[in-house]
Amino acid sequence: MNQLTELFLDELADILYAENLLVKALPKMAKAAQNQKLKAAFESHLEETKQHVNRLTQVFRIFDEPAKPKKCEAMVGLLKEGKNVMEEFKGSAALDAALICAAQKVEHYEIATYGCLCTWAQVLGKTEALNLLKQTINQEENADKKLTMIAEECSNATAEESEEEEDSPKSTKRIK
Repeated sequence: MNQLTELFLDELADILYAENLLVKALPKMAKAAQNQKLKAAFESHLEETKQHVNRLTQVFRIFDEPAKPKKCEAMVGLLKEGKNVMEEFKGSAALDAALICAAQKVEHYEIATYGCLCTWAQVLGKTEALNLLKQTINQEENADKKLTMIAEECSNATAEESEEEEDSPKSTKRIK
């Protein structure tokens, strides 16, 4: 096995672990979301993420390798940060904006990983694997765009309006 194939399979195992973690985290994020569009976006992406896991398993088969996940420290850290944000901003008008920020950090990590995997699959001449990975990276990029749209249309303005209300002389409530 050449070194690029080894690297490819190592990163494939890493992103498989990451996607499996997301299957567990996305329902919690959907439950925490206050905005219905954001809740629906997380629920929709959960279904896509399950597809991602299935595609990754198919890619392992193309390489005649078992689909064995490898602990992804980056995703562990990103999800820990997301959990902390959910706790810190629970009940706050800024919660959805914070959830979007945490989710977009995850999406950007995934986009970077899938981008590398696509390039390597092409170099290795694994067209079937490349096609599967392209489907996933397209869904990740669309999820990121949807999160941006929700932030711009709803969540950021809600958090900002709440801030202005709390800064007014009538209000004594402060977000911790």
